[in-house]
Amino acid sequence: MNVGILIITHGNIGAVLLQSATDVLGVCPLSTTTISAAPGCNPDQVLTCARQAAQEMDCGDGVLVLTDLYGATPSNIACRLHELHDVRVVSGINLPMLIRVLNYPDLDLDSLMHKAVTGGRDGVLICNTEGAADAG
Repeated sequence: MNVGILIITHGNIGAVLLQSATDVLGVCPLSTTTISAAPGCNPDQVLTCARQAAQEMDCGDGVLVLTDLYGATPSNIACRLHELHDVRVVSGINLPMLIRVLNYPDLDLDSLMHKAVTGGRDGVLICNTEGAADAG
């Protein structure tokens, strides 16, 4: 399997997360690229860039698109991309999600999508019990 990973986020969030994940793992085992949807960007222009990136990254096994905030511009662009390519879109990217995805480079697209969701969700923890009642 060779699923491509496309990260579409506000500003440099995606690039920073990718660099951090690569630093933790020591390598980036999947073809991965980031696209920034800067404030005031033209979503159609960003979609054109995303479409080109997805085409370049899809070696036949599809592309997993990770985005930061559901309903915001990067997510909306990703969802429009979904209509054009064999992609799966997961919103809510965080470092645990990305590291989980990169730890399973041999999975197919749907399995990798599931790892993204579980990695992101399971990576959010309360680290102490003091004030835990106030956390909800």
